[in-house]
Amino acid sequence: MSGISDPVSNYMARLRNAQEAEQTYVDIPASKLKRAMTQILLEKGYVKNYLNIDDEKQGLLRVYLKYDEYDQPAIRLMERVSRPGRREYADSDNLPEVKNGLGIAILSTSRGVMSDKEARRFGVGGEVLAKVF
Repeated sequence: MSGISDPVSNYMARLRNAQEAEQTYVDIPASKLKRAMTQILLEKGYVKNYLNIDDEKQGLLRVYLKYDEYDQPAIRLMERVSRPGRREYADSDNLPEVKNGLGIAILSTSRGVMSDKEARRFGVGGEVLAKVF
């Protein structure tokens, strides 16, 4: 049996582990969902940058991690909400708010992957993938 049963959890674990080891960047197997999540993290200021690397297979995401002036990681908390065994959904009226709006929730909606703030603006709900602070 090969493969990863939960690629989003694997993505988050790789980011978390690289930050704990104070790495400059981390390479993660790419997918459309992971690219979209990384783009949201970039837009919200949680990572410095990312590159798409072609490796003749599925590709890699090289995510450059961000630290503050005290060498503390920009991502303080990253937790998986919806899991393969238990999916969590939120409608447009009940979208989660992370740390009273200081953090973000990443959702998979009918309009694509977006943050909770964007989902409120568009008036859509969806599957709550993760919370980031």
